[in-house]
Amino acid sequence: MPSGSCQVEIVVPVKDEEADLGRSIRRLHAYLSGGFPLTWHITIADNGSQDRTWDIARRLTAELGGVSAVRLEQPGRGRALRSIWSQSDSEVLAYMDVDLSTDLNALLPLVAPLLSGHSDVAIGTRLARGSRVVRGPRREVISRGYNLLLQATLGARFSDAQCGFKAIRRDKARELLPLTTDGGWFFDTELLVLAERAGLRIHEVPVDWTDDPDSRVNVRATALADIRGILRMGGGHRLARFVAVGIASTAVYILLYVVLRHELAAQAANAISLLLTAIGNTAVNRRVTFGISGRQHAVRHQLRGLIAFAAGLALTSGALAALHWITPRPTRLAELAVLLVASLVATLARFVLYRSWVFRGTAR
Repeated sequence: MPSGSCQVEIVVPVKDEEADLGRSIRRLHAYLSGGFPLTWHITIADNGSQDRTWDIARRLTAELGGVSAVRLEQPGRGRALRSIWSQSDSEVLAYMDVDLSTDLNALLPLVAPLLSGHSDVAIGTRLARGSRVVRGPRREVISRGYNLLLQATLGARFSDAQCGFKAIRRDKARELLPLTTDGGWFFDTELLVLAERAGLRIHEVPVDWTDDPDSRVNVRATALADIRGILRMGGGHRLARFVAVGIASTAVYILLYVVLRHELAAQAANAISLLLTAIGNTAVNRRVTFGISGRQHAVRHQLRGLIAFAAGLALTSGALAALHWITPRPTRLAELAVLLVASLVATLARFVLYRSWVFRGTAR
């Protein structure tokens, strides 16, 4: 079955996967051959393997119908997907990770809306209601933190950028792929952000997902590459404006605290100082950082900003209470130092709340 005559081409990118490749491709092939209602083709994309992966891939193409393999000398999942998808004539282009952590029963719900024309891009999501996920707390925190960062910096509205289970219509891929630049793990995020900016419809499928305990993903290197990708796509500009406003607000907050502390107790001075600067901070960020002008939704934004203020108040008040518990009579300098650190943490939390909730849907 040549890939050009099928409805769905499924690319499986691999690099040094000699241990899992044969088992996973046979499992995927058996699933598709066992009653999958669409015509399909599997393409193994070996990108820069140094072990026996390519030899195993060639044997699989000889053994299994509807399976082909492509060898790319340079590593990188994004580079492999861009190369193969750009040349495919299939109606829908999909990919999945070789470990098959995502339950294959989600494949038809993933690609069906693309074939019917109801959506342009489809992603599996582990973070939506209805998903069933088995993984450790560390990977859970990293995944949720990354997607919150995307919402805060790039205004992303999709829920899960990194699930290795995605699909796109061929005509939309031809439009977006020339705009992508990343050759590695950030390719997924880049493609989804470009799709949202182009006004494409992204369909999300809750999936059952089981973490691969033998995953060799370098979390630190991947995180640094993702941060560079976010900055490259413009995520740093909004963050820089927010930081500038935050520095000014923190300075005003500290000044107000010093003035009010002469007459009030520490907690009262902190609450009043934080409330006044929070109102000003929300107003300035609304206009300068998120580009919202006019009075529409201004009251709603301020009310939500006050809820974000409450989170900051809890952080700073908790820090003050902890300081007074450790040292019953701390110096003013110690109070200021603790409040400064707590307010910086509160500022970061407020930025995430601003972008993902307070100004969501109205920010430019």
